[in-house]
Amino acid sequence: MLAILSCIQDQHEVRFVIVAGLICILSAATTVLLLRHAREATRRERLNWIALAGVSSGFGIWATHFIAMLGYAPGVIMGYDTFLTLLSLVLVVVTSTLAYATVMHTGRPNTASITLGAILCGSGVSAMHYCGMLGLELPARITWDGTYIVASILASVLPLFPAFHLGLKRHGNVSFAGAAALLALSVVALHFIGMTGLAVIPANLPVHTNFISPRAMAFAVSVISMGLVGLAITVVILVRKTEAVIRASERQFTLLVKGISDYALYILDLKGRVASWNAGAERLKGYTREEALGRQLGSFYTPEDREAGLPERALGIAASTGKFTGEGWRMRRDGTRFWAQVTIELLKDEKGRAIGFAKITRDVTQHKEAQDRINAIGMQRDAALDHMHQGLCLFDAEERLALFNTRFLEMYDLGPEDLRIGMTQDEVIQAARASGLGQSLAPDHLETTRNLVQMSLRDPSLSPVMAEYSDNFIVSIASRLLPDGGWVSTFDDITNQRKSEARIEHMALHDGLTGLPNRTRLNLWLEESIATARHHGRKLAIAVFDLNRFKDINDSFGHAWGDIVLAEIARRLSETLADGEFAARLGGDEFGAGKIYTTNTQLTEFLRRLERCFAEPIEHEGQTLHFGASIGVSTFPDDGIDRETLLNNADLAMYRAKGQIGENVCFYEPSMDESARARRKLASDLRQAVERDELELLYQPQCYLQGGKLSGYEALLRWHHPTRGLVSPVEFIPIAEEAGIILPIGEWVLRQACLEATLWDNDLRIAVNLSGIQLVQPDIAQTVTRILLETGLPPRRLELEITETSIISDKARALHNLRQIKALGVAIAMDDFGTGYSSLDTLQSFPFDKIKIDKSFLLQSDSNEQAQAIIRAVLGLGQSLQIPVLAEGVETAGHLDLLVNEGCHEAQGYFLGRPGHAPSRLVAQGSLSSGESPHGPLITATPLGAA
Repeated sequence: MLAILSCIQDQHEVRFVIVAGLICILSAATTVLLLRHAREATRRERLNWIALAGVSSGFGIWATHFIAMLGYAPGVIMGYDTFLTLLSLVLVVVTSTLAYATVMHTGRPNTASITLGAILCGSGVSAMHYCGMLGLELPARITWDGTYIVASILASVLPLFPAFHLGLKRHGNVSFAGAAALLALSVVALHFIGMTGLAVIPANLPVHTNFISPRAMAFAVSVISMGLVGLAITVVILVRKTEAVIRASERQFTLLVKGISDYALYILDLKGRVASWNAGAERLKGYTREEALGRQLGSFYTPEDREAGLPERALGIAASTGKFTGEGWRMRRDGTRFWAQVTIELLKDEKGRAIGFAKITRDVTQHKEAQDRINAIGMQRDAALDHMHQGLCLFDAEERLALFNTRFLEMYDLGPEDLRIGMTQDEVIQAARASGLGQSLAPDHLETTRNLVQMSLRDPSLSPVMAEYSDNFIVSIASRLLPDGGWVSTFDDITNQRKSEARIEHMALHDGLTGLPNRTRLNLWLEESIATARHHGRKLAIAVFDLNRFKDINDSFGHAWGDIVLAEIARRLSETLADGEFAARLGGDEFGAGKIYTTNTQLTEFLRRLERCFAEPIEHEGQTLHFGASIGVSTFPDDGIDRETLLNNADLAMYRAKGQIGENVCFYEPSMDESARARRKLASDLRQAVERDELELLYQPQCYLQGGKLSGYEALLRWHHPTRGLVSPVEFIPIAEEAGIILPIGEWVLRQACLEATLWDNDLRIAVNLSGIQLVQPDIAQTVTRILLETGLPPRRLELEITETSIISDKARALHNLRQIKALGVAIAMDDFGTGYSSLDTLQSFPFDKIKIDKSFLLQSDSNEQAQAIIRAVLGLGQSLQIPVLAEGVETAGHLDLLVNEGCHEAQGYFLGRPGHAPSRLVAQGSLSSGESPHGPLITATPLGAA
């Protein structure tokens, strides 16, 4: 030791020794700093730090050696070999770098790596020292003491073990200072122990000329030393700044993590246990840090999620993919639940090894509730849209599809892939067109469709756009503008509606039985045809025809057979019509046909074809059904210039045709209109006759031929017209029946007659005629009952007279009503017997109380033996059937003698009494006065009630 101190004191200048020591300490400290950074860096960055440490350390050691050598004084001139000097620098840099790489190859030094690194580093320092000494040039002989050489090598290696241990395995400033001191000691001990074993023996030896002079060496070492000092200062500054930034970042991150209260931030180890816990986690989950540390992740899950293995699954996904995100219910310490948004990320160290998991949890319960409400509203919206019977498309302001419903896809037979959000209006139109018709829309038609939509958006009062793809697919498109510039279009499939409308229109304009157009359609055709004929200067003919003997078919075979006849006639008419001709069923057995023509030949040929439709009978179920038709014709403009006039005139001509014999077609003449006008005027006046008290009842006596007593009176109606005077019942009764006025008039007659009869004090009957129309009314029996109750007349004193024809019109109903009336106690008499064609059948069908022989037979009895024979036959029939017979038309004594001789029961006529006003009570109570007659006192000189 004394030798070493003596070497330092006697052979070296102290100032150089001090400088060398400072350079060595500075280099050692820099090396420790760089190696510590290498320890914390990644693998790639670690190599850079190791290389920098090796260069810094090598240059520092080399500079320490040669600064100390500058202070060495052997007593002779010396220099340095250039090659060996540079080689010594390379050796120490390379060996130092390898040594540090050996120690730091894993980033975490261990005993083996430290031992090997210490040996490499010490050997490198020793190799640098002795290589540099070999390059020493001086005129002397150098000898070495082996003991000191071994001691110097050991001195350079041994301090490195604790130096690397303190500097790389521990933390803190003390360990840093100790490591730097030991590194410096290793270098300084090697140099001075090695120099102690050096002996310089002066001798006159030659010196090489290519050596570095001490002055140049001093300059080189100075430069290297200054660079080393600058490097050390730079490294220290960078390290300080880096550490400060890191500490600030860590401090801010720590404050951030601890201060965040909206998020739970904590670390899990690889087994899923809590390793750290921030304030947000404490607030969110209710566990303190002490309570949370070490808890399993699953303790924050709901029991059902734990049973389903969701915690393990989440950690497994994070471990395999690096990250897991999800949402679900989580549990607080107090057992309440919240909806959490979770992120779990895998944490790795510098070597990429998994070291744990970072978990972030956020309470998004309110967001979920809001989202659930939005989803519920969305589901309701979607349900509403999908259950609409209309298709719907929503377009934004850029004319791009924003929304559509399922109904739209169904209407156009589109699949979900055929329509997508963001399509333009044109693309939607083309997709719908291609699906609906299997073809695209031409550009001009596409532009037209787009313009129609825009027009409907600008003017909401316009009708919806109609898209008629085919007869089986018609769509109504309505569009409405939205405030943001977009619009919503609804698509309504109106195919069935159109078909229904067409069916309704067809039903409204056509006859249900025959399929022919009805009267309404004929009216429309006439309006159109009149305009066409007027415009082109042509003529128009309208023919109205009524079937003959059609009632006979209905009465004989039933209405079903009548329907067959009507259907067959409709078929014949349809087949016979040419272009421009028209035929319709007007109601019942009435038809109409029309034609625009130019020449009379065309009209004649048209009418001839119509007649042929009725000329041939119809064969049905072995029966031949014969019928004909009466045709009335009017023409435009000769017979009228408007629809109503033409139809009315054709009707008039048709009624004239029905009255003609042998002529089926009748053209309108002005005289027909005059007659019809007079009848219409008379019908109009007749409607007001009851209110104006213009109607009057006259009473004609009826008497028994045996005994000469009155049996009763027949009420006869008279009309006193304000301008025409007395109008005969023969004239106005048919008009009343045609116009439907006979019902109120008949009821008035019946009531007035019953009221008058109640004033008589005896049992005289009152006979009242009943119209055929009255007889078939469903409530006729109720009407008779009501009048009898209102007037107080006993039913036995009322006798209703009916004709055969009134029964034949609806025989079943008429006989049913007669039975109801007879059940009241009212007598029923058959009037005008013998003028019909089924009298015997009628007598057999109903038990009449009286038969009245029509007056025509008695009036002809004076000169016609056949009439007398008929009278005898009827009287004989009455006696055989035990039905009393009353003869009408007794105007002479001969008539009376005939009836008495033939055994007639009752009679009436001018010879017995003319119709007059209501009979007085006195006369009504007495009997007929006597007159000269071979049969006794039967005739009065002045007949009762003579007017």
